[in-house]
Amino acid sequence: MLSDFIEGAPKEPAAVVTTFTQFYPHDGAPVSQPTAAYLSYDSNNLYVGWVCKDDPKLIRARIAPRKTIDTDDRVTINIDTFHDRKHDYWFDVNPYGIQYDGRTTDGIGDDTSWEGLWYTEGKITNWGYAVLETIPFRTLRFPRGPHQIWNILLGRFVQRASEFSVWPAVTQSRNPEFVGQFAPIEIDEDISPGRNIQLIPYGLLERDKYLDTADGFQEQNDHHPGLDARMVLHDSFTLDLAANPDFSEIGSDDPKVTANQRYEVIYAERRPFFLENASVFTTPEDLFFSRRIVDPQIGVRLTGAVNRWNIGALIADDRAPGEVLAQGVNGHGSRAVDSVARVEREFGHQSHLGLFLSNSSFASTWNRAASLDLRLLMAHNWMMSGQATTTQTRQTGGAYNAGPGYYLNIYKGDNHSTLQSIFIDRSPGMDVNLGYLNRTNIRSWENSASYTWKPQRRALLSYGPAFDSLLVYDHANALQNWSITPSYSITLPKLTWMTIAHSESYELYKGAELRERLSSINLGGSWYKWLDVSGTYSQGEQPDYDTPSDVTPFVAHANNASATVTLHLLSRLRMDEIYYYTRLAVNASNKSQALAPGDIFTNHLLRSKFNYQFTRDFAFNAILDYNALLPNSSLVTDTYSKQADATLLFAYLPHPGTAFYLGYANTFQNISYDPSASPSYLLTRLPGTSTDGQVFMKVSYLLRF
Repeated sequence: MLSDFIEGAPKEPAAVVTTFTQFYPHDGAPVSQPTAAYLSYDSNNLYVGWVCKDDPKLIRARIAPRKTIDTDDRVTINIDTFHDRKHDYWFDVNPYGIQYDGRTTDGIGDDTSWEGLWYTEGKITNWGYAVLETIPFRTLRFPRGPHQIWNILLGRFVQRASEFSVWPAVTQSRNPEFVGQFAPIEIDEDISPGRNIQLIPYGLLERDKYLDTADGFQEQNDHHPGLDARMVLHDSFTLDLAANPDFSEIGSDDPKVTANQRYEVIYAERRPFFLENASVFTTPEDLFFSRRIVDPQIGVRLTGAVNRWNIGALIADDRAPGEVLAQGVNGHGSRAVDSVARVEREFGHQSHLGLFLSNSSFASTWNRAASLDLRLLMAHNWMMSGQATTTQTRQTGGAYNAGPGYYLNIYKGDNHSTLQSIFIDRSPGMDVNLGYLNRTNIRSWENSASYTWKPQRRALLSYGPAFDSLLVYDHANALQNWSITPSYSITLPKLTWMTIAHSESYELYKGAELRERLSSINLGGSWYKWLDVSGTYSQGEQPDYDTPSDVTPFVAHANNASATVTLHLLSRLRMDEIYYYTRLAVNASNKSQALAPGDIFTNHLLRSKFNYQFTRDFAFNAILDYNALLPNSSLVTDTYSKQADATLLFAYLPHPGTAFYLGYANTFQNISYDPSASPSYLLTRLPGTSTDGQVFMKVSYLLRF
């Protein structure tokens, strides 16, 4: 019980850990605040009790939504259940018992999308805080056996000191190896995840009033029932089945600048069906980006590990391609069928060989991809990863193209320095429908190096330079891009950092040779318990990518800025203010096309987010967005627009899988609509017309057997 740790008399644990050392900022130095972790287990659960001494006035913690405690003081246990020294589950909890979980794969990084069902308690006391974590074995995946050997790491974050202290003594001098440094623990009892079947039925009710460009204002009532099911097979494999799966997203993505972007702007996956063991499909080249599957009705996934094999397979239909085609067009109403599979065999220490296959078919078209990838961890912190890919595509009308691609990455890192060199070769015929490759027909060589000094003085935690370069040719040996970017960074306590950089670059775009330069400063900090800030500013010369057909792309003066301010004025109230400013303008020195000085476009993006947490499970959220794009239509193809969005949401989230949402959302645009006028639609100065108003309720419930 948590009270045992608060009163200082915990029951006899299986193990006690008090010798924590810093992983950051001072590698190997003692933890700054006394910390003790008490580990025990029974046939069903692993227990970790924490006693963290500190001045309660200095502790940083909030009663917040799950997974929003990045800047809070907290404790963590990381567990490598397969003893492969490469993958782990991590379970963070702050002094109020708020949870943050995920998975880590050495060589890939953290996957915060994973969610498990576990239990926590926490309380701030007059001597610090105490936490109790209860992690059911059925939440984890591990091989069945009478005797378990797992690798673990215990850690504590003290954010005002920018400190992360751990046991065992994991060191940055062995980067990129992190999970590989964990300490083994033995569980003698014959434990098992047991029978583990999860059913999550859900229902979404929605009333929508929207403005249709052809038929004016329309009203629609809609409902979406569905089911997500999950079964654990042989303790270490997970089978996910979905019928009309829960792919609705109640929350919205944070805003991103989409104006004047050469490449597609992408958003992270958040849909539950794709999240279990998502890293098994990850390869050096991004051949599977699950957001490409837009609107499936049926989906099946199998993921897991046995011995030193990791296996993943997925198949789903997708209604979206047939829905966007007009009636009478070949493929209208049809569905795409998408499938992905990957097998990975580990060998040596943190090394593996992987095979990836994918297929996407729709109507008479299809796309196939196959690749082999290799990761090899070598002596003296050297790491090599590589990939060879081949693709085949049949396009509309029967046209066929195919081509290979190659990737090679050499990396070396330690406590102070990093070196990296990446070579990519993508043929003109290479195409991956289910992946994300921003361009093909390239041979690119990217290099980076950095060195960081880490003095023992508290006033300055680290500082040092970095250098990045890029060189890109096409397969006809024509120069496409080059860039050089020196930078310098410093970090200070209270999560404070600053980076200054300057880049000089060149790119060939639509036949135009564009010479660019950009200077930037990035900084952030958490200087007070109630305030987190970050911001960027850059200026220089950047391209106008979206020129009309009669204007050749050219370089213009650019100003870019962003700022994020988070206020924690009460322990239960969080307010986020986000602002993006982008401006591109012709200046007097631009003589390439005798263009008159003036703005090309200005884009303002603002977001205000309010969260009040009544309890750990029940919250009210409000999100207000504003996006104003003010273009010069003679120099850029974007359309003048001003849009405001408002979302109000009550949410009850007792644990992953069970949720109740009641919300209202509305979009306002700068148009007026009069069906009796000609034209019916006119642009206005302010976003005063509601074009999409919704009232919705969503319920899901986790049934576990």
